[in-house]
Amino acid sequence: MFDPNNPLIVQADRSIFLETFNDRAEAARAAIASFTELEKSPEHLHTYRVTPLSLWNAASAGLKSEAMIEALQRFAKFPVPENIMTDIQDLVSRWGRVKLLEAGSQLALQVQDKDASLLLELAKQKRVSPLLGERLSNTVYSLPLANRGLIKQELLELGWPVEDLAGYSDGLELALDLATALRVRDYQHQAAEAFFLGGSKQGGSGVVVLPPGAGKTVVGIVAMHMVKQRTLILTTNRTSVYQWQRELLDKTSLGLDDVTDYSPTSKKMAAVTLCTYQMLTSRKRRSKRDDDASEQTLFDNYPHMQLFKQQDWGLIIYDEVHLLPAPIFRMTAEVQARRRLGLTATLIREDGREGDVFSLIGPKRFDMPWKDLERSGWIATAHCSEVRLRLPEDERLSYALAENSLKFRIAAENPNKRLLLIKILDFHKNQPTLIIGQYLDQLALIAQDLDAPLITGETPQSERERLFQAFREGGLKTLVLSKVGNFALDLPDAQVLIQVSGAFGSRQEEAQRLGRLLRPKSQQEIAYFYSLVSRETKEEDFAHHRQLFLTEQGYQYRIMDEAEWLEPKARNSQNLN
Repeated sequence: MFDPNNPLIVQADRSIFLETFNDRAEAARAAIASFTELEKSPEHLHTYRVTPLSLWNAASAGLKSEAMIEALQRFAKFPVPENIMTDIQDLVSRWGRVKLLEAGSQLALQVQDKDASLLLELAKQKRVSPLLGERLSNTVYSLPLANRGLIKQELLELGWPVEDLAGYSDGLELALDLATALRVRDYQHQAAEAFFLGGSKQGGSGVVVLPPGAGKTVVGIVAMHMVKQRTLILTTNRTSVYQWQRELLDKTSLGLDDVTDYSPTSKKMAAVTLCTYQMLTSRKRRSKRDDDASEQTLFDNYPHMQLFKQQDWGLIIYDEVHLLPAPIFRMTAEVQARRRLGLTATLIREDGREGDVFSLIGPKRFDMPWKDLERSGWIATAHCSEVRLRLPEDERLSYALAENSLKFRIAAENPNKRLLLIKILDFHKNQPTLIIGQYLDQLALIAQDLDAPLITGETPQSERERLFQAFREGGLKTLVLSKVGNFALDLPDAQVLIQVSGAFGSRQEEAQRLGRLLRPKSQQEIAYFYSLVSRETKEEDFAHHRQLFLTEQGYQYRIMDEAEWLEPKARNSQNLN
């Protein structure tokens, strides 16, 4: 069941090569995307890999091993290796074989009769044994409530994902109706329902993955309407807090007294409480007494963490869940009895802790390819370009002599980017443009060149909001942003984004930055995303890695040379369309 004209080459080491030039490449990519991960994306041959976590996310969403194998066989150029089919069947079969169930005042870790020896083997593991309670039978161990999250983490590390069917504690009732003017898109309702699953024990925890601009906030609001219980919403920054607040007041029956912002100046709580991760993980100042203390608890070090336990939350929403700080992971391990919804554009974590999101928040419940939403008109069409330019001769010498730790910054702050930036802006004159980067000195010079405002982490929130509003209203055409622009910018008319530097090879940052452009435009205009990259430097290597996730979503980067901008005769404007 193979065809030499097909685009996939499946290898025995679980890697899969996709010939991007093949006529069936796009269909093959769509067929395997839900159960594989993209690792490399050179121009003509992309490398995917089957991983345990990719298979378990797919299995938790209901995809069967037979369907995965059939997809590989349908698009394979050569016979699919037997061990790959066996591996997929074996790993997918592990999902659901170890279950967590409610058992009175405790929990039960349970397997089927045929897996009694498996449970015994797992129970003897040195990191698992201390978490378990009494052995009730050959197939059941009791488990203290407090160890619910920890046991899931440890067993996932051992290669055995736990299906958590222990249910949730109800929070205080929340009277919430959706605004009559709110038009919930089909996929938004499907995403919320995939999380809630009618209130069953199979639902109530998990992650919804949708691109920026696709309305993840609406998904959260619909989930709140389904749960109808007191809700804690955790998000990345103050701008995001204000956006959630505006959306809740506009799209639900909630009033000002129902939605509050837990902040340094106001530690009030309400039926819906909003808080940033930064606020929640801020540490108290240490005293000599603290240093002398023999034991410190999480609550001692992070006093605002009490917020997790002070109210009867029925739902906790983690916005941009892939960014969860380590202390939040630790605390979330202790609040497994609460319903938990993660919202994100990508589950990629550069620290490799995707498994913690899976075990502590829940499996991926809903995912929709970015290009599918683009074709339906729910997000804007975007063209991506990587423009490569050379370092000036003196900078090239500095780069050659620099320590490895400094090379990336020298390349990222290439002064030639400033001239190139002006040329690109001239081509997109009067189009709403965002310029974003990593290094403040570089951004300050660019803002000075363009006579444009610069927004950084030091910019007061009131000034940020004033500038954002001026941009929305069209009075301001260009904004220069530091990393604060990576998330939660409600600037639907932004049509051009130029990134002059970034955080090394961060795939999640690349996706979030493109996402600033994806809100649908009023006239269906195309959005343009440019990355300025210094040629023959570490920045070029990192840029390639940054693009992996978006390549997996079906985006293609047009590689351009600076000459196409600096020498007008060399530029073919058709290259931009």
